[in-house]
Amino acid sequence: MSIFTFNGRTLLARSVAQTPLYLAWGRGDGNWQTPPSEPISAAHLADPLGYRKVKVQGFCEPHEQGDIEVQGARYRHSAEPTRHVYCQFVFDFADAQGETIRELGIFSGTTFTADVAAGQVYVPPEQVASSGTLLLLDHRAPLVREPGVRESFEFVMSF
Repeated sequence: MSIFTFNGRTLLARSVAQTPLYLAWGRGDGNWQTPPSEPISAAHLADPLGYRKVKVQGFCEPHEQGDIEVQGARYRHSAEPTRHVYCQFVFDFADAQGETIRELGIFSGTTFTADVAAGQVYVPPEQVASSGTLLLLDHRAPLVREPGVRESFEFVMSF
């Protein structure tokens, strides 16, 4: 029986950690009151609203006293490569105001149209030439974007 070693997983994590990542959020399907299971074959969001560039990206490792808490597990930042990549995305107050968010996706290799300004960190879908490769998909309970609330999302991708 073959196995995928920790060193091999760390190599994949290093590759992902070295690429610019974007979190897309979307409406999903308006009939989703209970989030459906995420299909492993998914390549894009059902109805994207915008793409936000990662704010914090790096390696982490499981640690019971770690300052990163994601879905009940705790991690701490690591200066050395590990098989776990931490990502934090912070949306602005005005991003997708009044919309209902039902899906999130982390993309690598996202490209934009020529009219996107250098340094622009939030891009609407009409300015996305290619969403890139969907690495992580999260269907969630409906979240209504309210004025005065800055949404922040944290993920740990384990390889």
